[in-house]
Amino acid sequence: MRSMWRTLTIRLGPGLLRDIALVCAADGLVGASFGAITVGSGLPLWLPMLMSVVVFAGAAQFMFVGLIASGGNPIAAVLAGLLVNARHLPFGFAIGDVFGRGLARRAVGAHLMIDETVAFALAQRDVDRRRTAFWVCGIGLFACWNVGVVAGAFGGTVISDTDAFGLDAAFPAVLLALVLPSLKDRSTRLAVVVGVVVALATSPLLPAGVPVLLALAGVLVTLGGTPDEPRDGARDRSAAPRSHSEDAT
Repeated sequence: MRSMWRTLTIRLGPGLLRDIALVCAADGLVGASFGAITVGSGLPLWLPMLMSVVVFAGAAQFMFVGLIASGGNPIAAVLAGLLVNARHLPFGFAIGDVFGRGLARRAVGAHLMIDETVAFALAQRDVDRRRTAFWVCGIGLFACWNVGVVAGAFGGTVISDTDAFGLDAAFPAVLLALVLPSLKDRSTRLAVVVGVVVALATSPLLPAGVPVLLALAGVLVTLGGTPDEPRDGARDRSAAPRSHSEDAT
């Protein structure tokens, strides 16, 4: 075990390896929250464990269980999870070279392809280092996530009321954390605002789960848009004629 850690430290560096370890630890805590809320919401003990092994996509799992626990239609919950995971398609094009050759390796690599593994892989310039970071992060996250889910699921059988512990806030908190980094872009903010308005307006009228799907109408608002234009002042300054002193230099 010590020799393996030493080898990984040499290939990745202590800083990167430490960052991966911290992300894995945090992921385990989120997995424990997911398992506890799922079982505490009245769903069977095996469901979060099976989903974590087969699906292994935190945002999709949280969304699916959240919609089912609130009385939503299972089909709508599945569709919502698939739409959330649609971002994995461009992920595959971006880091397809890290999977290696062979059908088995590519299948396992695609299963471990989540936001964190893609982020760590894309941050590396060297191909070998990118591949090592992806696999180390992916395997570590898969192990920590599933261990956390198992622990949380059994803990959920003891906790009769997850709302009393504030665990119910984990669903919106995790989804909000996933969205926040993207809100720096103006078009993304507009899509989010439109989606929130649509979801809030339709929630009293439609079954649970359907407003979430209708909220995707916010994406349509951004289609065909143009990149952010520079502010008027910046555009005016760039278009202003140069002075005689500038021409002289």
